[in-house]
Amino acid sequence: MQGVKSVAEPRNDSLVVRAGIVVTGTEVITGRIADSNGPWVSEQLAERGVEVAHILVVADRPDDLEAALRFLAAEEMDLIVTTGGLGPTADDLTAEVVGRFSGRAMVLDEEVEAKIATILRGFARRFNFDEEAVIAANRKQAMVPDGAIALDPVGTAPGLVVPADGRVVIVLPGPPRELRPMWPVAIETSPVREVMERATPLRGFTLRMFGVPESEIAKSLREMEAEGVNLGGVEITTCLRRGEIEIDVRYRDDASAVAGAVQAGLAERHERHLFSSDGESIDSQVASLLGGHRLALAESCSGGMLAARITNPPGASAYLAGGVVAYSNEAKAGLLGVDPKLIEAHGAVSPEVAAAMAEGALERFDADVAVAITGIAGPDGGTEEKPVGYVCFDARLADGTSIARQPVIPGGRDDIRERSALVGMHLLRILLSGEEAPL
Repeated sequence: MQGVKSVAEPRNDSLVVRAGIVVTGTEVITGRIADSNGPWVSEQLAERGVEVAHILVVADRPDDLEAALRFLAAEEMDLIVTTGGLGPTADDLTAEVVGRFSGRAMVLDEEVEAKIATILRGFARRFNFDEEAVIAANRKQAMVPDGAIALDPVGTAPGLVVPADGRVVIVLPGPPRELRPMWPVAIETSPVREVMERATPLRGFTLRMFGVPESEIAKSLREMEAEGVNLGGVEITTCLRRGEIEIDVRYRDDASAVAGAVQAGLAERHERHLFSSDGESIDSQVASLLGGHRLALAESCSGGMLAARITNPPGASAYLAGGVVAYSNEAKAGLLGVDPKLIEAHGAVSPEVAAAMAEGALERFDADVAVAITGIAGPDGGTEEKPVGYVCFDARLADGTSIARQPVIPGGRDDIRERSALVGMHLLRILLSGEEAPL
């Protein structure tokens, strides 16, 4: 993912509540597990007007965790959220480290101990384990910083809300199935609520574009500034995500006029490339447009990836008749009715063959709309005339209306195949909506 970012001017008022997130786990550091907690917590905080300044990932080492907490304190975070490190094993030390950081001694919370014991007794009986041994091994999870608010466990690890020298630390377990149900309980505790109430609402919208480079968005923003639009007070993040440009604009109420000018300015300058003004995905849009239609697919180099995207939203059976992954020339001829002489004359990767594949799909599946994809995904097979990444598309209605394109898609094999499916989605959108194609 690449991106350019225009950041709001520094604010010096008490209405901006800032937060930092610390994700603990050596398994996250090493890449064995991808972190989903940090972004999820960040999104929850942003919805409440809290500005997330840092997401830190640290290993299961107490010194590293404490260093992360002290860094966030030095950065004057009002709220710190930690995830992970709350289990019964020796490396689960988050509660202890947070206690030391907040200057609070660790004490046994007998109520928490009793709740954990109840959970573990049922577990031990189901699996025929020694109840007392299991409970003893998990007793450390009932040790909490003195004065902390314990959050009932969803698994066996309780969460914590710990006041810490003018700020609040929320301590949550690592497994998302435990963390997420605990979150609404944590933010309703009085220390967290007092912090949240100081935040002003953070508004935002997302624009999605296709067929335009990030550099053009940056140029448009510079032009708007030159024309007198003061971008201070809004945060604009432009990212290339899976072949589409995603522009996130965040602002507070006092910058609503600027945000509106940004939205209108980008929409005017990139009307042909803007396909979503409200953040709706291409998958959702295509699903809506296909209502009342019968779709057929003919794929070669994309290997069924377009069909996978089409069938990802529920209810796809209402409009997808079927698809063929016709990789070989024999499959193109036998399954889709492509004339072998056409393949011999123009090559399997050609606009002519793509059109014949689409026509064959329409006929074979008795459909009224079809998309065909044939290309060279690489790493081998390219020529000077048809390099790796050369892909031919044909999106076609039964009445003969069609859109054909033959771009050279950059990147490696996976990029080319994934982007081919994306182009197929956008051609469907353009064909069914009657828009002017930007490609």
